[in-house]
Amino acid sequence: MTKQDLTADLKTINSKILAADSAPLPAVTLADGTKVQTGTVATMLVNIAKYNSGDQTVANELSASVPTLIKVGLFDLFPPDEWISGNNPGRSLVGKEAKKYL
Repeated sequence: MTKQDLTADLKTINSKILAADSAPLPAVTLADGTKVQTGTVATMLVNIAKYNSGDQTVANELSASVPTLIKVGLFDLFPPDEWISGNNPGRSLVGKEAKKYL
């Protein structure tokens, strides 16, 4: 999957948390020229809650968010091992996916 495909996929995934009459979420360009999809952190939090409630269908969407979360530095602040520890299955899944990606 190319970076362009990932941004397009995240745009679709992230738009699921918006109200029907909301404007689409934009991609932003970081200082290094990389484009990332806005709304990824918010969508990840919503999907972790869904995953923890038994909706395993969001596992792929959580995995798709990992490269962008890495790019924006989320796992520099909260390392994957912190995500994996504890008893939160959705958070643990994100941490495991980040470890695999890194």
